[in-house]
Amino acid sequence: MPTPTPAAAADPVTTAGLAPAPYAPLLDAVEVAVLAHPPGAAVPAEAAWTLAELPDGLRMLEADTGGAPAEIRFRVPLGDAAGYWHPQGGWRRTLLADWEGRASVSLVDGLAAGCLYDYSGATLLTFAAADPAPETTVRFGVSEEEDTHVVHLRLPAGEGPHRVLLVPAAPSAAAALRPLRAWYARQRPPMPVPEGARTPVYSTWYAFNQNVGAGEVEAQAALAAGLGCGTLILDDGWQVYGHGRGYAGLGDWRPDPAAFPDFTAHVARVHALGLRYLAWTAPLLLGPDADCHARWAPYAPVPATVPGAYVLDPRRPEVRRHVVDLCVRLVRDHGLDGLKLDFLDQAMVYAGDGGPDVGRTMAGLLAEVRTALEEVRPEGLLLELRQPYTGPGTAPFGNMLRSFDCPADATANRVRTLDTGLLAVGGAVHSDMLLWSPQAPVEAVARQLIGALHAVPQLSVRLDRLPRAHRDAVAFWLRWWRANRAALLDGEVEPGRPDELYPLVRASAGDRCVISVHGRVVVPLDLAAHRRVELVNGSAHETLALSVQGGPAEVVRVVHAPDGRIIESASALFGEGPHTLAVPRGGLASLTVTEGRR
Repeated sequence: MPTPTPAAAADPVTTAGLAPAPYAPLLDAVEVAVLAHPPGAAVPAEAAWTLAELPDGLRMLEADTGGAPAEIRFRVPLGDAAGYWHPQGGWRRTLLADWEGRASVSLVDGLAAGCLYDYSGATLLTFAAADPAPETTVRFGVSEEEDTHVVHLRLPAGEGPHRVLLVPAAPSAAAALRPLRAWYARQRPPMPVPEGARTPVYSTWYAFNQNVGAGEVEAQAALAAGLGCGTLILDDGWQVYGHGRGYAGLGDWRPDPAAFPDFTAHVARVHALGLRYLAWTAPLLLGPDADCHARWAPYAPVPATVPGAYVLDPRRPEVRRHVVDLCVRLVRDHGLDGLKLDFLDQAMVYAGDGGPDVGRTMAGLLAEVRTALEEVRPEGLLLELRQPYTGPGTAPFGNMLRSFDCPADATANRVRTLDTGLLAVGGAVHSDMLLWSPQAPVEAVARQLIGALHAVPQLSVRLDRLPRAHRDAVAFWLRWWRANRAALLDGEVEPGRPDELYPLVRASAGDRCVISVHGRVVVPLDLAAHRRVELVNGSAHETLALSVQGGPAEVVRVVHAPDGRIIESASALFGEGPHTLAVPRGGLASLTVTEGRR
């Protein structure tokens, strides 16, 4: 068994209390110290390291510890530091003190990566562990004693040198993370992304929760297909004992005969509507009410952090065979296009217990799952993964990368999808399912869709209960989203500073640019850079403030209401400087620069 890394709980309160280590210049203003923690040693030892230049301007730090666990310390002068982004940051993306900033990561729970940036948005430190799989602990934050920002990585024992990628100073966090994504994509080729992963989704979860049945699903599927969805996900509640808003009945994974008398025929009927079909499963969870509980309980000794269930230990070979067989059985027997693989991060309940590394184990398990499923469905296989296991490490194992649950919260959906996209490799980023009330004003419906703009939208409302204006809004925005999908999913995205929660997001591809506005900000508009600009008003205001460059130019503008109705179509000369453009809340202004640029 590998030697566990030193426990965070044994650390001094602040990093200034750690054993001193010799620092050396590394990159820009960043300094580094590298220590080895040989098993049984009372104190760490200084370790040799090198820094090499890679394509795209990246640098690779290699630390030779002779296979022992490593501690890599970075420190940066505070300068004008504004915030620190990392995959587990959630809403805490400003500067923390180093006595507070801690994370434990692995393949299925984030990544040892981070980005420190200043008030201009420019980066001061950007790093990521080259191997995204193993259990790693991170300390980070402002050192009150030394007036620096520090990041300390503790990497477990392994073969070969410990490797960390670094990015030189860049104008924004998004710009700094792009070359990291490109490097990971070359090293760990992502799973193919078929059309089904890049088309709007209808999910049953918020619409039905666990009270789901074949007839209701088929009725919603027909309406969803008509509105522009191409994939359906049947969430929790389809399986026996799948009731009660807990997970005490999980483990058998058989269709509930009362709700789905012929599940295979039901799937075929949804297919006939033109939709692909995925079913939800949480293959590592085991509940005490499941018929199979007695058989598998010895392999699930630790409770889950979600209610009612225990976690099957994926380090057991019997569990890995069980998970692979389960996934194959569901797809093969029922003609599914794939699976929604939920709660894989629950494997981390076994992290740090002295046994085999959880992250590395999950990498092997997910590779087996993909290989086995591709034998059943060699083309078009769809596998949905969910934050926090949507990073570069899981890119080979899933192609639908969904953001974490945020029901009815358009702001959270925007922030989480953009966060996911910053380090997503290959797969299509998906929103959390969109939820709103049938009594909501139509601009509230548009706001939910706009919050999911820079990802594949997933809907989860009872479509048959929506008023006409809501259905019109959904149809319009899904149609518009498909027309702009290349820029939104594949273009260069610049969301701005993470601590500001991305109030203005620009996505561009070729001569087309989409700018979504989510606050009272000035929108820079370069008429010389793009022929077609889509301005989406996700703010609470009825006008957008523009700062025009590249003019004067003749611009044709078409303004849409939240439900898609055209409320203005006109041509005007846009000169350089400030402009105010009337666009309703939840509305859209499509600007086309004519050839008469002056």
